[in-house]
Amino acid sequence: MTALRGQVGGEISVEMDAAPGIDLTKILAEMREQYESLAEKNRRDAEQWFFSKTEELNREVAINTEQLQSGKTEITELRRTIQSLEIDLQSQLSTKAALEGTLADTEARYGTQLAQLQMLISGVEEQLAELRCDMERQNHEYKVLLDVKCRLEQEIATYRRLLEGEDAQCVRG
Repeated sequence: MTALRGQVGGEISVEMDAAPGIDLTKILAEMREQYESLAEKNRRDAEQWFFSKTEELNREVAINTEQLQSGKTEITELRRTIQSLEIDLQSQLSTKAALEGTLADTEARYGTQLAQLQMLISGVEEQLAELRCDMERQNHEYKVLLDVKCRLEQEIATYRRLLEGEDAQCVRG
C-alpha cells in the first residue's frame, strides 16, 4: 500500500486531448480507503481472536497449573504413604522373622523336652512292666507258698490228730 501511495502520491501532470476521463485518483483513494478499513477490520478481528485465544489459553494454563500442583501434592502424599507403608512392612517382616525364630526355638526346646519325657515315660513303663512281672512272680510264689502252707497245716493237723489219737490210746491202755 505504501508503495502504491508512493507511486500514486506524486504529482503527475498529463495533458491529453481526450474526453474527460475517469478520475483515477478519486477511485484509487476510495479503493485505498476501502482496503484500509478492511485491513483495520481484519486487524481488529485478528486482535480480538488473538486476545480470546490468549485468554482461553491462559485459563487452560491456570487450570492445568492447578491440576499439576494438585497432582504433585498427591504424588508427594502418596510417596509419603508408600514410605510409611514400606517402613511398616519392614517392621512387620522383622517382627515376623523374630517370632518365627522364637517359634523355632520354642519348638526345638519343647521337642527336646518331649523327647526327654518320652524317654522318662519309656523308662517308667519298663519299670512298671518289670514291677508287674515281679508282682506276678511274687503272687505266683505266694500262691505256691500258701498252697504249701495249707498242705503243711493239713499235715500238721493230721499228725496232731494221729498224735492225739495215740495219746488217747496210751491213756486208755
